Amino acid sequence: MQRREFMKLAGSAFLTGFASNTFAAAAQHPKPNILFILADDLGYGDLGCYGQETIKTPNIDKLAAEGLRFTQHYAGSTVCAPSRACLLTGQHTGHVHVRGNGEVMLRQNPDDITIAEVLKNAGYTTAMIGKSSVGCRATPELSNEKGFDHFFGYISHGDAHHYFPEVLYRNGEEVHYPDNKLHEGTVYSQDLFLEDTLRYLEEERDKPFFLHLSLQIPHASLFAPEDWKAKYRGQFEEEPTRQNHYRSEEEPRTTFAAMVSRMDHDIGLVIEKLKSLGLDSNTLVIFTSDNGAMNEGGHDRSFFNSSGPLRGGKRDMYEGGIRVPFIAWWPGRIAPGTTTDHIAAFWDFPATACELADTQMPRKTDGISYLPTLLGRNDAQETHAYLYWEFHEQGGKRALRFDNWKAVQTGMSKRPFDAIELYDLSSDLAEEHNVAAEHPDIAERAEAYFAQARTECEYEKFNFPL
Repeated sequence: MQRREFMKLAGSAFLTGFASNTFAAAAQHPKPNILFILADDLGYGDLGCYGQETIKTPNIDKLAAEGLRFTQHYAGSTVCAPSRACLLTGQHTGHVHVRGNGEVMLRQNPDDITIAEVLKNAGYTTAMIGKSSVGCRATPELSNEKGFDHFFGYISHGDAHHYFPEVLYRNGEEVHYPDNKLHEGTVYSQDLFLEDTLRYLEEERDKPFFLHLSLQIPHASLFAPEDWKAKYRGQFEEEPTRQNHYRSEEEPRTTFAAMVSRMDHDIGLVIEKLKSLGLDSNTLVIFTSDNGAMNEGGHDRSFFNSSGPLRGGKRDMYEGGIRVPFIAWWPGRIAPGTTTDHIAAFWDFPATACELADTQMPRKTDGISYLPTLLGRNDAQETHAYLYWEFHEQGGKRALRFDNWKAVQTGMSKRPFDAIELYDLSSDLAEEHNVAAEHPDIAERAEAYFAQARTECEYEKFNFPL
């Protein structure tokens, strides 16, 4: 469906594609607000509620204690741009337009329809604050064109590696910070995004809203204010980094820990703002990360056990690259202190948001609403036949999750592909034992899923001969 057709037909019976709104009656009066908070490169094991023992995250841990913690939730990809594209469009990387970082796939297809557009048509005011999720290097106006009434932040993912912006964008207009010079300055981006978020909540308190708080933290470059570094200083042996694309850092371990704790503190302020405005009981808050833990800018993910019990991290198709922390909080609606092993992924968010808003997405989607799981109705929860990912760096990789099986295949850019690796996650969460030879029938099943999971990508660079 073309985007212009959708804008004409939104709300009509023509639009189908999700399960019937089992919970629509509970969500209609009033429509619940949706606050989706996305960290950048935060690993599965970087939060206290997921096993982190050194870095302090009391506010996010409290969200988990008062809400629902997913143990098997997956990002859209193992790097940021395609992961965020999956989140907004409801498509996995076998279908979504943006399938990689970099200069080839800069931004979303003009005909893509985002969840922001859908919710806007359903009567929501919409905003994205922080790092743009509509492409690696968007045009100044693109976030607004993709359905966000308000956008403030970085439009280039490259620029968003740094925390002292010389230029940000507010609804298509440049905002200059002349005292900032890439790696240093007087205006810290996280301060700006927190301020804009609190202002937005105050101004939009009387309307249903969808706010996508799209943070940089803890992506490299590594930077944290001195008062936060002081909380960890002296606890670690440090290995200083030299400045290259990222800033030099004398205390990378101290700084990384401080970044995560500072992020946690700011999320606490946002939650307190919701409470002070009386919005908490009618706001679904989701916190997650766009992919697995990084090894960049001086951060060593093994030092803090950032991937927890999982193998690998960012740019890997093993669990550490794509399984992410995921917490849902909604006082009075989500049972406190609960966990779920429901298998879900970023492309399920649009389906869930639509069910909350009693509206629908176009037919072309890979998502299934996890609202039943959020509300404790596990008996009504639909499940995926499989989840699929592909990644277009390092020779190309792809992966599947189906039942307790995980299939990984490398060498997408050549023929023949490398042999399928197969892991039984029920007994081998760390993916240490490739059991493809012992289960040829399961490997064949994975091969069949791989064959049906993708459509051809239009860009030659990513047009692997599958």
